[in-house]
Amino acid sequence: MTMAADLPVATRRSSDLSKHSAEVFAEAEDHPVTVTRRDGEALVLMSQREAEGRARLLNFAAQLITVTLDHTGTLAERMTKAFPWMLALSPADRETCAQDLVDAARASFSTDQPHLAITELTSWKETATAIAAGLGSTDLEWLDEEDAASTVERP
Repeated sequence: MTMAADLPVATRRSSDLSKHSAEVFAEAEDHPVTVTRRDGEALVLMSQREAEGRARLLNFAAQLITVTLDHTGTLAERMTKAFPWMLALSPADRETCAQDLVDAARASFSTDQPHLAITELTSWKETATAIAAGLGSTDLEWLDEEDAASTVERP
């Protein structure tokens, strides 16, 4: 699995940081920038959002590793130990959720895009939270498009 081998590498000299700081900071908003120095190890400049995303992905990876080291039960059963909110989902949805989370984690690590796994995790957790709050048990009444235009007023 290649982590970020295919991503463009942004490298700047430390003098660029002092002479063109606005330009370097703007670039770091989009992606991490490596700042090379003659007198020391290179530094990486990135946004807080990027750093937090990487930290969350690493935390998620640690939880997945813990799940895979346990050999009792199905993947979904093991994942409910790490993610107890999954118990609010139906057994079939737990299986789907477990596989979706593993797939999203693999995609995140192989593309160096933390948001793929974090978005999937957040989506499933919010779904479980809504179901636990009773929002999934209400029958909805859908309006036909013709009826909707005449029945529902614009807010």
